[in-house]
Amino acid sequence: MDKTNLSIGFFDTGVGGISVLKEAIKLLPKENFIYIGDSLNAPYGVKTPEEARKLTFNMVDKLISMNVKAIVVACNTATSIAIDELRKAYKQIPIIGMEPALKPAVENYGNGIIVIM
Repeated sequence: MDKTNLSIGFFDTGVGGISVLKEAIKLLPKENFIYIGDSLNAPYGVKTPEEARKLTFNMVDKLISMNVKAIVVACNTATSIAIDELRKAYKQIPIIGMEPALKPAVENYGNGIIVIM
């Protein structure tokens, strides 16, 4: 399947992720985007980890049903409690979280030297 014309999906528990979306629009002006704000269940931080994880998977499932080519989890709580499980469950699609950029670099690079600029 040609994913060129598919959208990039964003989700947050409200409107905070819109600032992340705005930056993505600036950096990727030729891309299409879908944004879902789960304000009905916000904030995820007061939920049990199990509840927040289930809500996160529901939002990701919704975006996948919209046939997106990548997903940005623009919610710190959802990222911290579910990003690893999301990436394992949905290996066919890139899932980007709000964790510091250094974390995946360290995890994927091994025992080498990482330069931060």
